Amino acid sequence: MVTQDGSPPADYEELIRLIHDRFEQMSKTYQKIAEYLTQNPNEVAVQSVNAIAAHCDIHASSFVRFAQSLGYSGFKDLQSLFQRRLSTAAPGFEARKKALEGELSRREDRSEYGFLRDLVVRDIASLQDLLEKMDAGDIARAAEMIERAGTVYLVGQLRSEPVVSLLRYILAMLGRPCVLLDASGGLATHMARNMKPDDVLIAVSFRFYATEVVNIVEECAKLNVPIIAISDSTLSPLKKPSAVLFAVPEHDYTFSRSLAAPMCLAQALMVAVAARVQQNSNDPRIPTVTAQ
Repeated sequence: MVTQDGSPPADYEELIRLIHDRFEQMSKTYQKIAEYLTQNPNEVAVQSVNAIAAHCDIHASSFVRFAQSLGYSGFKDLQSLFQRRLSTAAPGFEARKKALEGELSRREDRSEYGFLRDLVVRDIASLQDLLEKMDAGDIARAAEMIERAGTVYLVGQLRSEPVVSLLRYILAMLGRPCVLLDASGGLATHMARNMKPDDVLIAVSFRFYATEVVNIVEECAKLNVPIIAISDSTLSPLKKPSAVLFAVPEHDYTFSRSLAAPMCLAQALMVAVAARVQQNSNDPRIPTVTAQ
């Protein structure tokens, strides 16, 4: 699993490309490692292999073997790419590293306020990652697809459902035709077959990806319906069929996973659509039901 010339990837971007190329051929354990590395690059940069392994419930030796399978002598060589990425993307790497390590060490506070603080710290990290990793071109492209769509179809189940509910509300307030493919009644897949190539599907799904959502995305791809996907990784099963994939960084939670970053992205998309619909990029407004 090395590059064509036999050498290991020399930078973070090359490593991620290689992981994407080889992901489907990896063992289940290696896939789990690959998912963690791609979704948590900052943590990989600052934590020890033992801490990362414990978080994934995988023995540290598996991380070493994973790195060696990519051509590195050990995990530290692979980790150095993540550290170089973080130091380049965010000047003041040592200060950021110490701050993150400090936050991690203070998670022993199990008071009610401690729970709140833990959630806020993680959400801030997720939102910062969202801003750093987002491609402005993808947002513009998605907004244009939504604006031009005959009908916008929405699908998201389980904890993704609040995201598509927000999208439906705002699209309705903007006067855009939209249909929520609701799982109730068992008709979501059948409703999806009514879509046409001039429509758009917005699909939202995170680990462990809802089977019906993945099936609907695949069905829509066969119908040549453009797809905008919001997921948690570029290794998501929504990636290949999608015209635009937003891989939203996600940080693990003891109780649940936060929707702060996906909700923020959804709102940003809707503001971008509002600016186009209202021809007002300076001060787009989303109407509300209670507006007088």
